Order: sequence, then C-alpha cells, then structure tokens
Amino acid sequence: MVGGLFNKLASKSLNVAGKWQQQQLRRLNVHEYQGAELMSKFGINVPKGVAVSSVEEVRKAIQTTFPNEKELVVKSQILAGGRGLGKFTSGLQGGVHIVKAEQAEEIAGKMLGQTLVTKQTGPQGKVVSKVYLCEKVSLVNEMYFAITLDRTTAGPLIIACREGGTSIEDLAEKFPDMIIKVPIDVFKGITDEDAAKVVEGLAPKVADKNASIEQVKKLYNLFRESDCTQLEINPIAETSDNKLIAADAKLNFDDNAAYRQKEIFSLRDPTQEDPREVAAAKADLNYIGLDGEIGCMVNGAGLAMATMDIIKLHGGTPANFLDVGGNASEGQVVEAFKILTSDEKVKAILVNIFGGIMKCDVIASGIVNAAKHVSLKVPVVVRLEGTNVDQGKRILKESGMTLITAEDLDDAAEKAVKALKST
Repeated sequence: MVGGLFNKLASKSLNVAGKWQQQQLRRLNVHEYQGAELMSKFGINVPKGVAVSSVEEVRKAIQTTFPNEKELVVKSQILAGGRGLGKFTSGLQGGVHIVKAEQAEEIAGKMLGQTLVTKQTGPQGKVVSKVYLCEKVSLVNEMYFAITLDRTTAGPLIIACREGGTSIEDLAEKFPDMIIKVPIDVFKGITDEDAAKVVEGLAPKVADKNASIEQVKKLYNLFRESDCTQLEINPIAETSDNKLIAADAKLNFDDNAAYRQKEIFSLRDPTQEDPREVAAAKADLNYIGLDGEIGCMVNGAGLAMATMDIIKLHGGTPANFLDVGGNASEGQVVEAFKILTSDEKVKAILVNIFGGIMKCDVIASGIVNAAKHVSLKVPVVVRLEGTNVDQGKRILKESGMTLITAEDLDDAAEKAVKALKST
C-alpha cells in the first residue's frame, strides 16, 4: 500500500510545542480511482476499474465492465493509507478485498456508508462513500516508485526500489542501499538516461526495458504537467503479460496551482477532510487541528509557532495552529472563533496579536462580534500589542465581556494554562 516509505524518505516533521507533528502541507489529495483515471489519460498502465457508490451500481458495473471476470478487487475509497490493514467500526476486517465476482456486491455493501479506521485516519476513522472495483491482475513482481520535490537538488526527485509492497518501510530501514534516488533537472526535464537509471533501480524481471523507460517518462510528465507535489506508486508491478503497471497510487497536487488545474481541483472531496480545516480554507485562514486543549488565534506563522511552544512550556497543550494573517477582517476573526469553539476539546482560548499590518482594533472588534454569534463557554485570554493597541483594549473593555488580559506572551500563556486548569 502507498504512503509508508514516501513519508519516511520525503516528508519532514515539525516540532510543535515539544511534540513532533507531521508537517501540514497545503495540497490536494485525490482518491485512488481519480488518480488511476488521470494516469490513464497520460498513457500510464493501470488496472481496469470503476468507482461505485451504491450496491445497484456495483451490480451494473459487474454486468457492463467485468462480465467475464471471475475475481474482482474491492477497494474502499478514503483519503488515508493503510486501508488493507484497516478495520471497519462495523467489525469488517480490511478495506481491500479480493473476492469472487458474485461476492463483490455483498462485500461492497458492507463497506459503503461504513467507517474505516486505519493507522492514518486516527480512531475516528473515515466514512467510505465509494468503492473501487478493479480487475484482478496477475502480478509476478512488485516494486516501489515515487516522485517528490527535493530541497537539496531544488527539483523533482525520483525514488525507486526493486522491492515494494506493505513491507517497504522495513526494507528501507534495514537495507537503505536498495533505495535509488534520481534527481531530475527541472529545466531539461527527464532524459532517457535518467529514466534508464530508474528502471535499473526497479530491476524488472519480465517487462520490456524500453517500454518501462517510456512508462517512467510518462509518470514524470504527469507529475510535471499536473503540478504534483507527490506521486507514489506502491506497488508498481510487472504483470504476467510482461507489462509494467501502476497497481496502487497516491497523488497530491500543489494548491498554488489550483488556478491552472481547475479540472483536477474539481476532484476535491471535502467530506474526507477535517471540517474545521475546510471552514478555515473558505474563510482564507491558515488552520491545522491538533490534539490539545488551548485554542490559539494568532497573526503570523512564526508567532503562532512560538505561542504553541510557550503554551507547552507552561504545562498546556495547543489545540490548533491558527494564523489569521496580516489583513484579517472582522468577519474572518468571527469565523476563527467559530472554528475554535466548534472543537469540543478546547477548554480555553488564547488570542495573541502583535499588530503590525494587522490592527489591534480590528481584532478586538472581531472578538466582540464573535461573542454575539458564538456562545463562549470557555475562558478567553487576550494579549494585544502593536498598531492601534489602545483602541483595541478600549473596545474590549467597553464590550462588557469577561476576558482575561495579558501584558506579554509569557504572561498570556501562563494565564491560559491556569484558566484551563480552573475549568
């Protein structure tokens, strides 16, 4: 399954308030079936498949798309890895099943509308709204392939291994020499020599070498032309008819390219995303949900990081990263409070504003208006400093709200933790 080795080799971690967190990237993630359709458009070999969202559609797909297949692969579609080893809250084990064609309807019915929990979903899991029916391909050899963006070489980096599958993480840790990395010159693009190095690293046993080189080049073209930030295929495999095929794939796309990749970004599935992050994106706020109890609203990413760290220093845990930016409106501040208070884990809120471009009076007005729209049942600690700070403090004082004011960041964090413990 995809997701494991790429995260180990290519992703970075972020030390947030003394706790290592997976770095949040603003990127579009698409379902497996959507990725397969896109790869097929670029001439990349993929198994024949069709996505369905009801038992009736499963029945129709078997009749029209797989009339002669004796076995089918039924894959739950969620935006998380580890589906094969996951478990449904209903008790069904595994989100990927190879079954006889006549059993596909039954197993798909047990997946649709149910919640699948994997290592990557967290205990809450994700609801399966679609399943992907695929032909069962006879694989004779499984390998690993990925393309990512590499800071060191300032360009795309192709990662390949002659062995793939679910044990790829252990293999990379025990035998790192088996992993080959081929940097691609972003100006020249992929050359025949580059593609040949990748194929040598994959070491196919039966697939034609020249045809495999062409597949690698097509994969790179997909990565470049679609503004991918990640393309991972695990396994990329050889079939019994001597073809190289992308048996399972994970694709991410750069959100900054949304304006020129409208067709791809129309594939976004907000039902699979954190609803708080979806709401934040609509309000043009930078938000990342964490697992703590003190909600944070800050202007500036650096100050937000510092705020979370100092909360941890005083014995608390941040519930989120929320940067309102330098030009937030009162409406955005109201939306920020709605997002913070929608998190049941939040027991206190810390507002830390250092007004430069962002004006303290705007933040203060936003807080007052937010109180009119949101039932503030938790203590709110406010630290304002900078542009129009006196006006901001006056607005808060005249509002009649019960707020805890702080003079500096250290004082604010200490009071937020104290307020948390008193609730």
